[in-house]
Amino acid sequence: MENEVGKSVDNQMDKYIVTIMGKSESQMDIVEKSTKSGKKPWSFVAIGLAVLLLLMTCAAVALVILYASSRGSHYGTNSGNICTTPGCVTAAARIIQNMDPTADPCQDFYQYACGGWLNRHVIPETSSRYSIFDILRDELEIILKGVLETSDQGDREAFQKAKILYKSCMNESLIEQRDSLPLLEALKMVGDWPVASADWSKTKEPSWSMEENLSIMNSRFNKRVLIDMFVWNDDRDSSRHIIYIDQPSLGMPSRDYYFNGGNYQRFMITVAKMIREDQNVSKDDSFVQEEMAKVMELETEIANATTPAEERHDVTLLYNKMTLAELQEKFAFNEFNWTFFIQRVMSSVSVQVDPEEEVVVYGMPYLQELKAIISKYSASTIQNYLIWRLVIDRALYGTTLEEARWRECVSYVNNNMENAVRDLIEKIREVFVETLDELQWMDEASKEKAREKAMAIKEQIGYPDYILEDHNEKLDLEYANLNFSEHNYFENILENLRAGAQKSLKKLRERVDQDVWIIGAAVVNAFYSPNRNQIVFPAGILQPPFFSKHQPQALNFGGIGMVIGHEITHGFDDNGRNFDKDGNMLDWWSNFSALHFKEQSLCMVHQYGNYTWELAGGQNVSGISTLGENIADNGGVRQAYKAYLKWLEQEGKEPKLPGLNMSHKQLFFLNFAQVWCGSYRPEYASQSIKTDVHSPLKYRVMGSLQNFEAFSEVFHCKKGTAMHPAGKCRVW
Repeated sequence: MENEVGKSVDNQMDKYIVTIMGKSESQMDIVEKSTKSGKKPWSFVAIGLAVLLLLMTCAAVALVILYASSRGSHYGTNSGNICTTPGCVTAAARIIQNMDPTADPCQDFYQYACGGWLNRHVIPETSSRYSIFDILRDELEIILKGVLETSDQGDREAFQKAKILYKSCMNESLIEQRDSLPLLEALKMVGDWPVASADWSKTKEPSWSMEENLSIMNSRFNKRVLIDMFVWNDDRDSSRHIIYIDQPSLGMPSRDYYFNGGNYQRFMITVAKMIREDQNVSKDDSFVQEEMAKVMELETEIANATTPAEERHDVTLLYNKMTLAELQEKFAFNEFNWTFFIQRVMSSVSVQVDPEEEVVVYGMPYLQELKAIISKYSASTIQNYLIWRLVIDRALYGTTLEEARWRECVSYVNNNMENAVRDLIEKIREVFVETLDELQWMDEASKEKAREKAMAIKEQIGYPDYILEDHNEKLDLEYANLNFSEHNYFENILENLRAGAQKSLKKLRERVDQDVWIIGAAVVNAFYSPNRNQIVFPAGILQPPFFSKHQPQALNFGGIGMVIGHEITHGFDDNGRNFDKDGNMLDWWSNFSALHFKEQSLCMVHQYGNYTWELAGGQNVSGISTLGENIADNGGVRQAYKAYLKWLEQEGKEPKLPGLNMSHKQLFFLNFAQVWCGSYRPEYASQSIKTDVHSPLKYRVMGSLQNFEAFSEVFHCKKGTAMHPAGKCRVW
């Protein structure tokens, strides 16, 4: 979810890894932000920040965990049936502050659980949304800032590099002094920008090659434009890697933006004019406007050719394996040489391909449209588009101030990791398996396969062990080829982009390492990978309100327990169900069970599709796009609650929290809801409802609990109230 560093890491996970929470805002676009602050908008800072995060995470997490472990613990006592330990008092205070006790929990449980939080928290002017997740990320940034600003004397090599990179990012005066010169040098690597050049058609166009420039953008800048070509696990053979060809990401957040107007084209023109000025090219506003209008037209056509996300949910229909020779035969446009293009990309990591190399094509409909589109535009327009996409990525959603510089330069890290989480995973996995017996829509043969898959799910918790081992060279070797300078942040970023791209590409001839961590430890999120049949709980999420050994188990089961159940259920949602226990795309379902799965899912499609979000201008949630996450939310809270009931049977009742006359069953649901407390700016709401595969925070709570009979029983909600509708949906 977190860092947008290209398909090699997290954009890759957009396709293959699902999360408990959507992406953070660390990569909001620099155009509007820079314009409002009076700064020029072509810094590559935004592109490189995420790569900075990845580098810093492993190196700094070790320092922070050691720092945290040195802090003393405070212990209290239980007084009668009231828990008065510091952990209980803190948890009770948090819950009470977040609540709105005047609201009716049977009419609007989200307001009841989060009304106090919403009243007390104002969205920072640097942000487009603000939630419990964002608060935890902010706290991690502060911790990591302190670690990165300590002396690097005596540090191991990886730690030193992280601190050098941080210093180069913080050296803002030097960045401004160098102005746009580093960017102009970078543009030369990809053939310059015609709209900002005095004589591009004479000097560059004669030798212009689409294959050459696309390959440089891919392998050197980790940027895929027009064609998305990357290396990832083969869906049908999880032990090997393979080349994928897909439709590209767009400059705007979703294809809808190109058909609803907006200020995107004005950004294009503004940036192009600035680059012309910096290169002392004579001012010609009408020329710039005409050229960038063509770019906008081209990008709009590309957006129109892409398949909407809601039509790409069935991965079994996307997967088309063929050789490069077959790819050339099916999708030749403007004499584009596919083998040459892919070979140029792979040569950056000394990997050879030939016409018989196998690739998987995901974007068949798009490639069929691309031929007609490309033939309509000149080389200069296509090159203008390529460079534009290199310079700027996407528009900012509703923020009014620039983020503090130090926040742009630090990563997220966390200091809480408890072994008890592994026990919770086993308890909730056990409940999932037991729950299969309740399902009438699934036959026994499919249930047995589901049991096998659930029991085979692997887990990663906290962080890789090797990052804390003094004599383990793995951490230093990971960054051995990266060399940074305190004075050249821009070049450091380019170095990171290159390394990120090549780290992914070189895997083509390597077997898949099922034990490798593909996400940093300092992330407030959780993940499920269908290719690996693996759940991941980074250290960043293993803290209150999700988890603490000092808070009641009701809160732990309602927090991290729900997260665990959510990620396990992803293995059986509309996408995860297509993969077997080994992570291979394989149909293990009987026709009876598959048909009824779709029927059960359709209920949720309609339920969530009928939620109208006023903040997003009255748009409805997409029940199709959010289906996988909704299935996981519903299954997660159901499994976590049943696991908590089993825990109560074995361990007995817990003492009450002070100041809260509530049962622990009620506290379970309250903490589940409070995990999702958060608010959005209208601009962000209008964007996220189109692009986020998660339902808005309020409806994640409302939808899951409206479907759960146990919630209505615990809060004594009468049938027919908003939280206890007559019709309920259930998949797992």
